Amino acid sequence: MKSISYYFLRGEATIRNIIEDTSEALWEILQPIYMPIPDPEIWETVANRYYELWNLPNCIGSIDGKHIRIKAPAHSGSSFFNYKGFFSIILMATADADGKFITVDVGEFGRNSDGRVFKECAFGQLLLQKRLNLPDDSCLPNEENSLPFPYYFVADEAFPLLENVMRPFPRRSLTNTRRIFNYRLSRGRKSIECAFGMMVSKFKILERPINLKVDRIEIIIKAICILHNYIRVHDGIYSIPQEFQEENIETTEINAENIQINRTRPSYSAIEIRERLSQYFVKPHGSLPWQNNYTV
Repeated sequence: MKSISYYFLRGEATIRNIIEDTSEALWEILQPIYMPIPDPEIWETVANRYYELWNLPNCIGSIDGKHIRIKAPAHSGSSFFNYKGFFSIILMATADADGKFITVDVGEFGRNSDGRVFKECAFGQLLLQKRLNLPDDSCLPNEENSLPFPYYFVADEAFPLLENVMRPFPRRSLTNTRRIFNYRLSRGRKSIECAFGMMVSKFKILERPINLKVDRIEIIIKAICILHNYIRVHDGIYSIPQEFQEENIETTEINAENIQINRTRPSYSAIEIRERLSQYFVKPHGSLPWQNNYTV
């Protein structure tokens, strides 16, 4: 704020008020257009794009959290101090296949794990309560005579396994089929990682600690997220699916020392759904020609 005030010859408080008011206006005006509340039709559009681009059937988004660097708030103790060694608040977001944010929730303490933030944020609460307006279950491609399969989000090992959230199999119990499942899931999780990367590369404020009150930081981060969607729609270059062409991709590795894994036991139905999806990925009509090159 001080450097901007010198550049424009305006008071520091004036600059701060302009930025905060502009951020609020950007969110209020652009959110209904570029990040509308999803309905079944929007979820189905996301699922079709996911299958077209990343070969994941019935996938309606990827979930992950990002630590936003902040200056330590006064008298906050260790509430905002995360396992990476700096103070932060968490941006919990879901992204579609092209790296646009579908939902964002920002403001949780940096010390919390992604799994805990997921359960406490508005998005996680609506999903757990089955109030997210997800489409009705539908059959997987080329399996029209089988039981309908639920729509799901993909996430990493920090999130719980639910009927509508698929996470990788643990490394200690991997088989060839499960390795293929983890590989296919990692392809879908790339969209949220790319969304965070593109956002940070465009908005340099995210590369250093933000020295504002937490509630004001939340307003700025929400404005950044909606501007990211605006840029992706009007200036983004969308990926073109290349079917039956080998990719140069590696499965995302997770450092077990820097992650807090949710220990809640998943339901039997969630375990059965994940097993069913893993078996689908090794069937002739559900497999990819190159998947064995990176797993088996």
